[in-house]
Amino acid sequence: MKRLTAIILSLVMAAIVFSACSENSIVKNQESVSETAAATEKTNIYDMENYENSEVFGFVKVNQGGKYDGFCTTYKFNYLSDGLKIEGYLSIPLSVEKTQKPGKCVMFNHGGNRDYGKLENNTLAPICAVCDRIVIASQYRGCGGSEGEDHFGGNDLNDVIKLIDLCEKHFSFIDMDDFCVAGSSRGGVMTYPAAQKDSRIKRIIALSALCDLFEAYEDRDDMKTVLKETIGFTPEEKPEEYKERSAVYWADEIKIPVLMFHAKQDKQVPYSQAEKLYEKLKDNTDCTFITYDDDIHGIVHEKDYQTIRDWLNQE
Repeated sequence: MKRLTAIILSLVMAAIVFSACSENSIVKNQESVSETAAATEKTNIYDMENYENSEVFGFVKVNQGGKYDGFCTTYKFNYLSDGLKIEGYLSIPLSVEKTQKPGKCVMFNHGGNRDYGKLENNTLAPICAVCDRIVIASQYRGCGGSEGEDHFGGNDLNDVIKLIDLCEKHFSFIDMDDFCVAGSSRGGVMTYPAAQKDSRIKRIIALSALCDLFEAYEDRDDMKTVLKETIGFTPEEKPEEYKERSAVYWADEIKIPVLMFHAKQDKQVPYSQAEKLYEKLKDNTDCTFITYDDDIHGIVHEKDYQTIRDWLNQE
């Protein structure tokens, strides 16, 4: 009888221990599921909160306007370049975001000087839609919400290079294998020299792009004022400063594919600049030159949207 009682007590204790172990196991499993769920949430590579630090900060979604809200998401953010707070913009196609894989990118270098031609909340979304790629852009120093002074392709070129650094080393959602830079108008002064200096740039799209500051200075009185104020010198005083910014003088150093668009009646950047550059580029690299008979500046006609997509997607 005592033996039977001992066996029963032993079974009861085993059941109690098993029950406790099971409860602990359930709790641990629940905790594991919660941790896994939290980890899964953190793996969203397009969650901008993951990229906030002391060097890149202030990500906010902006209103793109109209039809683009259903195509992409655009952010404004800040980053540091030479100790200056620089404003940046980023537009991501929703189709790319859904893949949770790094997407190919086009960097856009805007035109103008200082606040004229600055990036707006709705600037990148149309470019994003045309290219069907992630689009990122710098406001450059001295423009919009950026600190510092506009040097028209001088030290402000560092703002473009720094953003490329961030794309490669910090923004893990960007695929650098086919990194393209597009420059519009003054953006040519930021794009061609960047490509000359930085081998991470694999393609160039040039939209009415400025490539000869000597000619720009002589052709337009208003540009005389702009260039003297931003560069700090006339071409006669510091010709080397103008040459460094003018791709037409070192076109042989551009070895990557270029897609150029320019209107023959363009009054802001003369067609002759693009024509001269194309004649030099075509001997060194794969260069496609598309011209228009109108005077529209810095805009690609809708009929050529597919041309851009096809060009970007070709091997």
